[in-house]
Amino acid sequence: MPYSKILANIEKHVSLAEGERHFLLEQLELKEVQKKAYILQAGDTCRYFNFVNEGAFRAYYLSKEGKESTVMFAVSDWWITDMHCFINEQPAMLHIQAIEHSSIVRLSKEKLNLLFEELPKFERFFRVIMQNAYTREQLRVLENLSLTAEERYHNFISKYPRIVAHVTQKQIATYLGITPEFLSTIRAGKT
Repeated sequence: MPYSKILANIEKHVSLAEGERHFLLEQLELKEVQKKAYILQAGDTCRYFNFVNEGAFRAYYLSKEGKESTVMFAVSDWWITDMHCFINEQPAMLHIQAIEHSSIVRLSKEKLNLLFEELPKFERFFRVIMQNAYTREQLRVLENLSLTAEERYHNFISKYPRIVAHVTQKQIATYLGITPEFLSTIRAGKT
């Protein structure tokens, strides 16, 4: 079943009756995404909250000078969007690109609001998702402020081995805020 992963993801936090599952599935859209294809580009209206069914994605910010800074990765069983722009219905600040051939389950803002109205337990589910995301981002900021680049790299590969298997060293470097050359030095143990 193409929706079994998203149902399992949701049911880690809230239990769904059969009718609720059916209603949820009516709101979802399954989409295949080719490697290097974008599901969002900066400036576009951010209309979807995406569950990664298979594959991997990278969300990044592109500066005026053309410098990429990876904001987040998402692999199978993770959610990804430009949350600020999705919630506020503003043009996206981020690009979200498939790192490999992938599939996502999309949920539009309109359908999400319908879920909140018809199935109030989804507010609890998305509250948990937001709390987890906020906690993860706060810890990332604190690590960036308090740890060396080498410590951040080792923490990243320790915490996210599933991501490391899908991304390039350059993408990891842009996530850590260092150059690929410096990351090579760290990996060679020369720091």
